[in-house]
Amino acid sequence: MMTMNSFASHSLSTGSARPAASSAGMNATQSSIQERMGAPKLNADAILKPPNPLDRIPATAKVIAIGTSTGGTQALEAILPKLKKTCAGIVIVQHMPEKFTGSFAARLNSLCEIEVREARNNDRIEPGLALIAPGGKHMLLRRSGMQYFVEVMAGPLVSRHRPSVDVLFRSVACAAGRNGVGYILTGMGDDGARGLREMLDVGAKTFAQNESSCVVFGMPKEALSIGATRDVLPLERVAESISQYR
Repeated sequence: MMTMNSFASHSLSTGSARPAASSAGMNATQSSIQERMGAPKLNADAILKPPNPLDRIPATAKVIAIGTSTGGTQALEAILPKLKKTCAGIVIVQHMPEKFTGSFAARLNSLCEIEVREARNNDRIEPGLALIAPGGKHMLLRRSGMQYFVEVMAGPLVSRHRPSVDVLFRSVACAAGRNGVGYILTGMGDDGARGLREMLDVGAKTFAQNESSCVVFGMPKEALSIGATRDVLPLERVAESISQYR
């Protein structure tokens, strides 16, 4: 059985059987890396305005937001299969090249009691549903009355990524306020740290994965360094934490 830590390498190593698909995958990955390396480092202002701490957002169901990068495929495989259909709706940014997120979501869905799928524009947030941002697109949380939905959109790289965790977290701060719950997991760099701090500043609960269970501690470390959270969890306790929110 293929596990998530072998997902990307498996997807790019089947060239003898599917040379055209493998070549396309390699080209997409190389193109994504080249674009990030040459891009200016924009912040989430390039996509949406910062949250206003004075905005009065009504109490709603909780919305779980997860951001991760290097090592995140393994982390999500460890977390999502432990969740029940009664858990709060989940929105996820996992840094991954375009064309890979659909298969990744389908693989996770086959392992989980909850539904996991690649997000589509205007998908509603519902209990027992996890939406993964499509590669090459930003995903934002929006609210209409008491109902949340996602906007999937093009745009510049933010924190040198698209999708960007900072964009997702800021949108959760703007749309959900204290109804949001944010988790920043294993990953290289600092994408998501500022967005998690913005969530905290509007009353959301925020968490970071601890160093010893991370593949790369970069993103959680930066979040902790700027005071985006004081709550640190080992990977094996993240699902338990998520499960308490409805």
